[in-house]
Amino acid sequence: MAFGWTRKPIAATLFLGLLVGFGVCGHSAATLAEEPQWRHATALTGEPRYGPEVTHFDYVNPDAPKGGLVRLSTMGGFDTFNPILPKGDVAPGVGLIYETLMETALDQYDISASYGALAEAMRYPDDFSWVEYRLNPKAKWHDGQPVTADDVVWSFEKAVELSPQYKFYYHNVTSAKALPDGVVHFEFDAPGNRELPHIMSQVLVLPKHWWEGTDANGKKRDIGQSTLEPPLGSGPYKIKSFEPNRRVTYERVKDYWGADLPIRVGTNNFDEIRYDAFRDSTVLLEAFKGDQYDFRAENSAKNWATGYDTPAVKEGRVILEEFPDHGSGIMQAFVPNQRREKFKDPRVRRALNYAFDFESANRTIFFGQYKRINSYFAGTELASSGLPKGQELEILESVRDLVPPEVFTTEYTNPVGGDPQKQRSNLREALKLLTAAGYELKNGKLVNEKTGEPFQIEYIAADPNSERYVLPFANNLKLIGIDLTYRVLDTPQYINRVRSRDYDMITIGWPESLSPGNEQRSYWGSVSADQEQSQNYAGIKDPGVDALIDKVVYAKDRETLVAATHALDRVLLAHNFVIPQWYLDVDRTARWDRFGHPDDIPEYTHGFPTIWWYDKDKAAKTGVAK
Repeated sequence: MAFGWTRKPIAATLFLGLLVGFGVCGHSAATLAEEPQWRHATALTGEPRYGPEVTHFDYVNPDAPKGGLVRLSTMGGFDTFNPILPKGDVAPGVGLIYETLMETALDQYDISASYGALAEAMRYPDDFSWVEYRLNPKAKWHDGQPVTADDVVWSFEKAVELSPQYKFYYHNVTSAKALPDGVVHFEFDAPGNRELPHIMSQVLVLPKHWWEGTDANGKKRDIGQSTLEPPLGSGPYKIKSFEPNRRVTYERVKDYWGADLPIRVGTNNFDEIRYDAFRDSTVLLEAFKGDQYDFRAENSAKNWATGYDTPAVKEGRVILEEFPDHGSGIMQAFVPNQRREKFKDPRVRRALNYAFDFESANRTIFFGQYKRINSYFAGTELASSGLPKGQELEILESVRDLVPPEVFTTEYTNPVGGDPQKQRSNLREALKLLTAAGYELKNGKLVNEKTGEPFQIEYIAADPNSERYVLPFANNLKLIGIDLTYRVLDTPQYINRVRSRDYDMITIGWPESLSPGNEQRSYWGSVSADQEQSQNYAGIKDPGVDALIDKVVYAKDRETLVAATHALDRVLLAHNFVIPQWYLDVDRTARWDRFGHPDDIPEYTHGFPTIWWYDKDKAAKTGVAK
């Protein structure tokens, strides 16, 4: 379950709690006794930790001081504040000015437990065929007007109308209605989808009256167009100032209506949050070392190993710290586009894996920091291993005629390189597979036996630093007659080509929550393969995968969800859809020492800057930021 504009990290969920009242029902004529109870919170599996009497969550400092500035960074610029349009570069941090109906607690990612933000309560029937949210009567926009059920319905309908991604994600929703007493009702086309009542709480709620009004010049606003007019919000921050493509500053709303919500106490402690945009990753690192921004999540092994040998680190003014990453998994990979005929044969895709020498790359350019990905849910309990057994085996047996037979007999493994002898053996195996797939080596070039067409790959990227691992891969491919052309594009061109599926191969990552669900259809479902805005970058169309996605979506408890996800993972791996790369199960961070944090940081996230605060004493020693 992952989607929507949220203050990372957030998700949605619920508690089997106390009956706190009934709203007007928008569904069929059930008797009052049959009505589901209103709940203050929700969880996909299990129960939320915090009851309705809780005033704050365990992972915050409820007395955290308010004040100060935190400076963050972003790669690339921005040209719009419209958060729902699929095109354009939306300003970083724009989610700070908005609210969703509910929000996930940072210490309950494993069950996706969510608590009220705009909504004070929610309810749904046992068959998950609809959901209702009752808005908090205190919720208001920054202009003082109340947030209404009409705002929620309008926001949902506009998101689905304007964004193919939203339309796909919420395609099971048949209607949205505003009912009396601030109740919103969503109806679904198929019962049994346990996740639908939860993901509806992730809808980003926008002010209908503002978007349908006029600006300072009397021009009517249009939610279907890009805009750089600072929009109206209901969240803890609002836009203070900005320079397009360069900088945006948010200021804390002093009379924020939701400051005392349990999900908010001890959070949003900075008076200002500023994002500065940079165009180049090298400049980005140097800007941090030059004290131009405060906090950096480091995704480069080389930078982590060699890039922070500075006086500020040695003197303790900059702190390097790793936080365990237990809240998410990932599949990051070289992704061949199966919309291209040459990549449709799984033997070809497996051969490409044999040509990738991860072990040498990890040793020579990654300083031995990474682990090879061997699962679409790498780093989590959702990753398959060994041979299927128990409930997972039962699920696979139910789709036996739709999945590769080897999932029952052979554990997936990646080829292992690391030295010349192993790599020569791997390349020989790659050639065997390619020969079996109808290719032959002629004069040093791999060609299609029937057409004589040479096997060529155009690899596109937006980050020139990717050449460190792409070019060694290209050199190995050349040894078996495949020419890989490496092309770096500017960011807008790269995005446009990826959106239009105009590529042979890219590197992409699919983040995975601990509660997978409907987003799996966008990742690998047949229905999404031909949709430009989906995340099915590989072009996967497979009935067995589709059947197992349904098993995940309709799982009734955590045990079944884990088993179904193991089965899905195993089948995705068996098809060799991608060439898995690497992952790290910690978050590498660098920060200027100006901040405090709670003693018990959640195991699933470091929570910066949401639950951190500005420490004046530390800042005085480190130097006050500008």
